[in-house]
Amino acid sequence: MNKSNRLSRRTLFAGVGTVGAAAVAVGLLPGLGQRGDTTLQPKQPPAKGGGYSLTEHVKQYYKTTSI
Repeated sequence: MNKSNRLSRRTLFAGVGTVGAAAVAVGLLPGLGQRGDTTLQPKQPPAKGGGYSLTEHVKQYYKTTSI
């Protein structure tokens, strides 16, 4: 066989990776238009100042840091 006609392992894996990435992208793209408006509205600042709020995320963080 001629060396230019053979499919090298590197070329094969590069092609498989490209096809896989394209398949994932095509699978994700149709779902993007169906999500609707997901813009986050900023919270109003508290009347007495501050701004820190004890959310579930913060509580979970404090649980992971306790000894």
